[in-house]
Amino acid sequence: MSDAPDNKLDYRSTVFLPRTDFPMKAGLPQKEPVIQARWESEGLYQQIRKARAGREKFIFHDGPPYANGDIHIGHALNKTLKDMVVRTQTLLGKDAPYVPGWDCHGLPIEWKIEEQYRKKKLNKDEVPPKEFRAECRAYAQHWVNVQREQFQRLGITGDWDKPYLTMDFAAEATILSELYKFAESGQLYRGAKPVMWSPVEKTALAEAEIEYEDITSTQIDVAFEIVESPIPELVGAYAVVWTTTPWTIPVNQAIAYGPEVEYIAFTMPTGRTILVGKALLEETDLVQRLGLDREADVEWQGRGSDLAGTIARHPMHHLGGFFARPRPFLPGEFVTTDSGTGLVHMSPDHGEDDFELCKANGIDPVFAVEGDGKYREDWLWLGGQGSVINPKFNAPDGPICSDLKQAGALLAASFDYQHSYPHSWRSKAKVIYRCTPQWFVAMDRALPPGHCAASFQQRWENEGGAVAPPASGGPTLRQLALNSIAATRFVPEKGENRIRSMVEG
Repeated sequence: MSDAPDNKLDYRSTVFLPRTDFPMKAGLPQKEPVIQARWESEGLYQQIRKARAGREKFIFHDGPPYANGDIHIGHALNKTLKDMVVRTQTLLGKDAPYVPGWDCHGLPIEWKIEEQYRKKKLNKDEVPPKEFRAECRAYAQHWVNVQREQFQRLGITGDWDKPYLTMDFAAEATILSELYKFAESGQLYRGAKPVMWSPVEKTALAEAEIEYEDITSTQIDVAFEIVESPIPELVGAYAVVWTTTPWTIPVNQAIAYGPEVEYIAFTMPTGRTILVGKALLEETDLVQRLGLDREADVEWQGRGSDLAGTIARHPMHHLGGFFARPRPFLPGEFVTTDSGTGLVHMSPDHGEDDFELCKANGIDPVFAVEGDGKYREDWLWLGGQGSVINPKFNAPDGPICSDLKQAGALLAASFDYQHSYPHSWRSKAKVIYRCTPQWFVAMDRALPPGHCAASFQQRWENEGGAVAPPASGGPTLRQLALNSIAATRFVPEKGENRIRSMVEG
């Protein structure tokens, strides 16, 4: 054997490897479409269904993506992991069909159409609703087709020719049919509830659609004259409320006090007697805002519970109508002396605490602010003017503060309050709490036996009722839901806690 460097040995024949037709390069970008085309031509998914017919079922309920754009890495991870679950169950011998679907309704799709309108200088409100919905439907269908190809390109197996779409007329008809059942059983009722509302998008927003940003707002202190009270010293005095949303004052209906809070009424240098939380006199903010004299004559002091039965009048009472109604003092456990004045002005249209407290005392919302953020045209004060999220509308020299000042009710106003405020993640505009009329399904009203949700009624009887049986009549929807949760196996087990606590509460 020669040791010359150009005489190299070939060791391939000494390595024992299987001989295959596998190429050295995978070439997946070129090969995968060929493989997927073969699966489709051979009807692989249908063959699997036929082979697993009659076996134990494994049904995978997949939450659908929105049909409003190309898929992203989140889609890819989500669908790939779910595909692994379905394939694993299939390999275990189960009949595990997978029917993909899409959510074709809601703000994400409508917002995309509105973006196209804005580029064309069009206003959504000027487009007939039927045309707008048709455009949304066409837009959704386009992206269903695009995303379907992209998901298939990931190698996801499923019944791609027969997906479920929320905009299918049959699906919409089924939803309506189920809603009718609730209506027939008396579970459906008309009510109201404050929600996060975007005046720009003119729709309610879910918590996941909200982002918070630091802003500077106008803060004002407003005097409400007390006209009736079981405490004689308070008649003619002024209850002082503080707010960073001046636009809610035109919808005020009551004043909340803390039953355990200590209050004090004293005379200001101007000669006016005001009522505030006693602890706040130690706070520099309130003292500076109102120019208070801690040595002023005290007219009365006592606990908040003593204020029961006290009534004030709105600063704009001279307008009559809604503004001439009495503003009662109501006990609110949420009232504190951490900031403000210790008294909270109540607007059931624009706050959760406000809504619940007023509702418990027979005070209903008035729906003064419309979807675009403007007061109703027929509203006596500022009807049809400006938008409540417009900083100029709420400014110290804006129309609200100017009118309050003219009425002698504005004690202080300054544009210097810094805090975190909710915004829409789409429009980046401020959102507001706005009470809107809505339809509700009663969770705690007993179902007529055998009338609604008969299949659930049967499960209730078969499973023996995992929760306490109803005293009379049929079970409530909440009881049915809790019973079904208890009869369901969760993987992991702790997943049950979240949905159970939500349904219980």
